[in-house]
Amino acid sequence: MKKDSKIYVAGHRGMVGSAIVRELVRRGYGNIVTRTHRELDLTRQDQVEEFFAAERPEYVFLAAAKVGGIVANDSAPADFMYDNMILEMNVIHSAWKNGCRKLEFLGSSCIYPRMAPQPMKESCLLTSPLEKTNEAYALAKIAGLKYCEYLNRQYGTDFISVMPTNLYGPNDNYHPEHSHVLPALIRRFHEAKEQGLHYVTCWGDGSPLREFMYVDDLADLCVFLMNNYSGNETVNAGTGKEVTIKELTGIVARVVGYSGEIRWDTSRPNGTPRKLLDVSKAASLGWKYKTEIEEGIRLSYEDFLNNPTRAER
Repeated sequence: MKKDSKIYVAGHRGMVGSAIVRELVRRGYGNIVTRTHRELDLTRQDQVEEFFAAERPEYVFLAAAKVGGIVANDSAPADFMYDNMILEMNVIHSAWKNGCRKLEFLGSSCIYPRMAPQPMKESCLLTSPLEKTNEAYALAKIAGLKYCEYLNRQYGTDFISVMPTNLYGPNDNYHPEHSHVLPALIRRFHEAKEQGLHYVTCWGDGSPLREFMYVDDLADLCVFLMNNYSGNETVNAGTGKEVTIKELTGIVARVVGYSGEIRWDTSRPNGTPRKLLDVSKAASLGWKYKTEIEEGIRLSYEDFLNNPTRAER
């Protein structure tokens, strides 16, 4: 990408999209195109086609998505599948139709099988069943990355896909029911500290292993890949490190300053037992993450405290 290339960031108000915009600005890219949901509904094919025909962006970062945690995914699978599949198909198709030079599709590590060999390589995609609690979301993301692959093969496009691990950081969603595990823990421990609660109850038994990546590190990788990678196979985005959910809760409690007891409700689901990405592909391209988890959680908690409206979502 040149510094004056026209770059469209879809989903610029979300955690990932806003981080990509910050990274582009930091690197000196000055021709960034964005639209709010009110200005452009990506689930409406006519609106997306009109936007691309008028703007004709040279590069597209497709970070827009309907996202949520275990509860949201499991309780509304039809919504998650429909909204994500239709918006990504609209954007990818219109980008191709209007001569986009390169598109980068952002997916999720949940595309990989529930019991995939660990750490998960890009090649394990579609080798065994998915985790049922987020199957609908995963299927939509698989459809998006496959559409990029098929366009490359059939029409010679340069559309790539990136599959991030669990993300956290500025502009996260801290909703008590519809957020992912780390922001949910930040909110829960913060409220417990403020209310003087003697204990906090967390779901499951704390044994699942998870990998977490600070969103600004992902944005750095996204811009790096846009400039340095082309290929049909997706690229995993992660740290290559993992912690148990029990260890994670301890770190969050320490950062927030909560000193009460942590209890575990084993009647609640754990989700996938282990999710660790093999990040050797990104490493072979010359990229490595920068932010360790405790520092990232500290930065996230500062964002939570400095943006009270986000804490209300």
